[in-house]
Amino acid sequence: MSRRRSLVWLGLTPEPERELPTTVAALRTAVRDMAHTPAEAARAERHRVERLILRGTQQRWLRYLAEVTGLVTAVAGGRPGDRRAALRAAEVVLDHHRMLIGLPGTGYGRTAADRRALESAVRTLRTAPPEGDRA
Repeated sequence: MSRRRSLVWLGLTPEPERELPTTVAALRTAVRDMAHTPAEAARAERHRVERLILRGTQQRWLRYLAEVTGLVTAVAGGRPGDRRAALRAAEVVLDHHRMLIGLPGTGYGRTAADRRALESAVRTLRTAPPEGDRA
């Protein structure tokens, strides 16, 4: 067995690294009263994603995406937050998780619960108006 780190997971799609920093920063700022501007929060998130991609493992990447799933499902469940950012993050992570079926290893199986949660969140975020817009 090779001790070489498997990099096959890096070839899935560039959308998470391109789309998630801004959307996740928007979701995180809704959770915390951050002393950072949205641009600073997005830069910090972009740096985190870059570190994961350059130095991380598939396991650490999937943990990060599980964290994003938690932020998305909280907004879909009614927590105040940027619903557009939550929907975009949900779509990106869900697409990523669906593509894992084509890779060797356990990634697809490990993300089954997150896929179900994201599918539900996407349905909710696409159909239910924000809390303040309900009649």
